[in-house]
Amino acid sequence: MLIVEDLLLCLTADDTGRLLVSGPEADVGLGGALLVELALRERVTVTPGRSGRLTVLDASPTGEPLLDDALATLTAKEGRRPQGAVTALGRGTREQVYARLVEAGILDADERRVLGLFPSRSWPTVQPAHEESVRARLAQALGTGTTGDPRLAALVSLLLAVGAVHKVQPPDSLGLTRRELTARARGIAEGEWAGRAVRDAIAGANAAIMTVLGVAVASAGSGSGS
Repeated sequence: MLIVEDLLLCLTADDTGRLLVSGPEADVGLGGALLVELALRERVTVTPGRSGRLTVLDASPTGEPLLDDALATLTAKEGRRPQGAVTALGRGTREQVYARLVEAGILDADERRVLGLFPSRSWPTVQPAHEESVRARLAQALGTGTTGDPRLAALVSLLLAVGAVHKVQPPDSLGLTRRELTARARGIAEGEWAGRAVRDAIAGANAAIMTVLGVAVASAGSGSGS
């Protein structure tokens, strides 16, 4: 399965079928997962350094529609910084990945209306075998603080970026404190630029929101004093 599918499974509660993080955080994380998947397949790369730029190495079809769409997006954004790309890649991805997981029989699409009026959707787990395998490998990696699997390291980095490591892997289940768990996750994620791009994108979005709120509050204060 793709990293983006493993990430969304980890970020979706098995019983309620709802996200463990906010929608915007999940979407940026999924964008990062698509980016790192293409990097591991040697389709794109990022120049070294904090201000690294995207370079497309091979724009030919991958055979995976989800990745091909992502590759086309990255081709149009070549030369830009990864944090901008992950935001673009994440748009609409969550719905597509949920559909793939439902089609694979792993999740169920539960659609209902709250109070008979407002539509509500959730994706509870119906076949947990694959996710249990992923979580077992995560537990082993976080328990030791190391892994030789680059795909697993990328997954840890993305979970860390959206603040979900402790939600997916409770620290007490490994005999660790939350601080110790985070430290081990950081050790595994060290050098994983996709996770850094996700964190930067989330920080940028939060800063923009705070700026808008600040302007709104200032405007309201000015209006009340006139």
